[in-house]
Amino acid sequence: MSVVAILAIGLVSGCGGGKVENTSGDKGQSSVATENKEEPFKVAFMYVGPIGDAGWTYAHDQGRKEMERELSWVKTSFIENVPEGADAERTLTELAEKGNKVIFATSFGYMDYVLKVAEKYPQVVFLNCAHFKSADNVGNYYGRMYQPRYLSGIIAGKMTKTNIIGYVASHPIPEVIRGINALALGVRSVNPQAVVKVVWTNTWYDPAAEKQAALSLLDVGADVIAENQDTPAPMIAAQERGAYGIGNNTDMSSFAPKAVLTTPIFHWGKYYTQVVKEIKEGKQWDHNYWGSMKDGVVDLAPYGPMVPDDVKQLVEAKKKEIMDGTWDVFTGPIKDQSGKIRVPEGQRMSDADMLQFDWFVEGVEGEIPK
Repeated sequence: MSVVAILAIGLVSGCGGGKVENTSGDKGQSSVATENKEEPFKVAFMYVGPIGDAGWTYAHDQGRKEMERELSWVKTSFIENVPEGADAERTLTELAEKGNKVIFATSFGYMDYVLKVAEKYPQVVFLNCAHFKSADNVGNYYGRMYQPRYLSGIIAGKMTKTNIIGYVASHPIPEVIRGINALALGVRSVNPQAVVKVVWTNTWYDPAAEKQAALSLLDVGADVIAENQDTPAPMIAAQERGAYGIGNNTDMSSFAPKAVLTTPIFHWGKYYTQVVKEIKEGKQWDHNYWGSMKDGVVDLAPYGPMVPDDVKQLVEAKKKEIMDGTWDVFTGPIKDQSGKIRVPEGQRMSDADMLQFDWFVEGVEGEIPK
């Protein structure tokens, strides 16, 4: 996709745009089996941005499609471009009124609206991505993206020549801060002299703002750009300047093949299939799911051709430690920006602490807006 095309998408279909609803299957056609003449089990998705062809919302929609292929009795629908505000409450209510048995809300900022609407519809299961609140009919789910993000940091740390890694960050919430910290720990595990410079866009989907943030980082010497955004605009900026990039959520190499070293990615299909099946069958389902690389929910996309074999070997060795549980990313000693020990040597940060990250590790340059 060209830069012009990406910028055009941002202008007409950003997160603040109008909602678009569609039903399951390609071109809106249902793929539900009808041989038993049973009522379909209706499952709905509420997306914060446009589906597009890369990034956060695209990854969720790929998972939706996979789940529908696996469960013939399911009929899905989705509404995209729902802002994290009053529109979210109205949309959730609308989806519940339409007879959906399970509703997935796929953004951090939806949670309070999910909890409020769920009280009125106790027969509906609501699942929100990227938070830590739950109730009887409300669960939350996410992937341990910090694991592949650390691994991508190893690559960035080995590939930089300027020792400056730029990070285009969306919103200053724990999941984003956790990802920045994970990448920085990976970078400095192989290159203690390198730093990670952070620029905030305060948006999930804004190609123009994302690209400008990347360019500002390239202007101060970054030669690898990482991101926590919903479009490949930062990767395109990196390629235009002859720099490298680390993508986000889905494999972004097709947009900037000369730049993208790898991408930390989500695989939501397995989770969606499993939890919907459990709910349909009346089984116990996990109200606080945080899937790992071992679960297959998160992973690294294929390496770019510019990544040397010795760097791949470093990454694969550390990946094995994560997969077999002998080590995880936030294992001490870990210092914060001031040099204070936050995680003592030999200790692992608890899930509760990771879910409330509000500080940067040593080696990150930037501030967390309050």
